[in-house]
Amino acid sequence: MAPSRPDKARVAAAAWRSIFDFILATAGERNRAIGELGLTPNDARALSSLGVKTGRTMGELAAEWRCDASTATWIVDRLESRGLARRRPHPHDRRARLVALTPKGARVKQRQIEGVYLPPRQLLELSLEELTALRDAAARLPRGS
Repeated sequence: MAPSRPDKARVAAAAWRSIFDFILATAGERNRAIGELGLTPNDARALSSLGVKTGRTMGELAAEWRCDASTATWIVDRLESRGLARRRPHPHDRRARLVALTPKGARVKQRQIEGVYLPPRQLLELSLEELTALRDAAARLPRGS
């Protein structure tokens, strides 16, 4: 017999609470990994949003980051001052500029990914069976853009 809707909602709420609490509890490890690269959490998020070949407008970045244009500009200014990003003219809109990673920015982004995707040590306390079930369940969840 399938669980009733309220039971499923309660289990989902408990699962989410555990996942979210774990994410918060292990934030220090992720922040340490990006800090070793001289990045702030905002810098890291910005690098994740950018590529080398395709550029993004400030408006697109501000919308994705859910911040105002001046905050997006400040974040991009920080990346640009470190040689991690560059602005270039938009090919179809003279008023807009596109922001893209520099080769150095792409290297730092790759190192950031390697650091933040290292599994927190607490995961290794789970059995292989538990990790497999967790991996398989998480693989079914939607991914961000």
